[in-house]
Amino acid sequence: MTRVALLTREFPPEVYGGAGVHVEHLVPALAPYVDVDVHCFGAPRSSAVVAGAYQPWETLAGAGALGVMSVDLAMAAGVAGADVVHSHTWYANLGGHLAKLLHGVPHVMTSHSLEPLRPWKADQLGGGYALSLFCERTAVESADAVIAVSAATRTDLLAVYPSLDPARVRVIHNGVDTNTYHPDPATDALARLGVDERRPYVLFVGRITRQKGIVHLLAAAEHLDPSVQVVLCAAAPDSEAEGDEVRRRLAGLAARRHGVVLIEQHLPRPDVVQLFSHTAVFVCPSVYEPFGLVNVEAMACGAPVVATATGGIPEIVVEGETGLLVPLEGTAEGPHDPRVFAADLADRVSRLLADPAGARRLGEAGRRRVVERFSWAAVARRTADLYAEVIGRPGGAGGRRR
Repeated sequence: MTRVALLTREFPPEVYGGAGVHVEHLVPALAPYVDVDVHCFGAPRSSAVVAGAYQPWETLAGAGALGVMSVDLAMAAGVAGADVVHSHTWYANLGGHLAKLLHGVPHVMTSHSLEPLRPWKADQLGGGYALSLFCERTAVESADAVIAVSAATRTDLLAVYPSLDPARVRVIHNGVDTNTYHPDPATDALARLGVDERRPYVLFVGRITRQKGIVHLLAAAEHLDPSVQVVLCAAAPDSEAEGDEVRRRLAGLAARRHGVVLIEQHLPRPDVVQLFSHTAVFVCPSVYEPFGLVNVEAMACGAPVVATATGGIPEIVVEGETGLLVPLEGTAEGPHDPRVFAADLADRVSRLLADPAGARRLGEAGRRRVVERFSWAAVARRTADLYAEVIGRPGGAGGRRR
């Protein structure tokens, strides 16, 4: 059976973002088709599929992107014997590229987002942002295949990297475990988290980062019916300044309306499922979202969705069928007129709040769409087919150096 070395920053129990969730579910779904060895960042894992867990070199600990690159070097050395290498995010992409050169095996990379379209990361990474751009570009332009998680991401890839051969870019959407993400009638987590189940609530789930647009949702919340709760499951700020800004805005909002709930810790998945299952409206106000997995998770739990019409989101949320889309006039850095964007968000959310029966129908349709189109079995099957294709090409694993 084909042996795949999968390179990733995140792997359980250290999962904090959409790319980590993707890898967490892709690995077991691939088991019927290939043998997978996971190489990840962080502490040693007890999982039988983890072949290596790596820390930055001691001399580069705390050196940011240089420390990341030291892990990539170690990963490249550790994947000997693999038939194909598959990397996820810029953190591991360089490791996949170096493994391709060192061991003569094909490199497949999944583009969960594009570094040049996230310029605000320079505030977080400083000069390391230039290194992240280097790692991604080097891998993209040399990979045997690039998986785009949406058609919109494929378009972005070909625009940002014009030397990339379009034939090497395949769209394979993210998936969701519909047995894990499903409507849950229980409400015990709501009370524990400070949410009043007797009152409708609007829900946000995501990291505190400019990309996720949380500040625009807070502005929109000023225009919502005061009887509606605003529940923000928001953690892992990109920077201390961003975390402070969100808390300051939240404090101001809470001073003007009752029922503002901030949940800053990473919740167990069953708690998140309960939040999705009982929300009146799930809101995704992202200004940049190559795919938008959180929308799939919310829809799988029967939540009606209001989301920005950007990136891959319109491939998930069908206007008027599973939710409502909010136009975004602007760039990946944000809307040209934040006040207009916030007002449009508030308008769509208010429409659903005023029509609970209609919102419920949207949620039910969303669940059906997820079950039909976004299963992990389908994602894994298409990914395994791509592995076989790149291995079979001239110069693939069959002809690699030994």
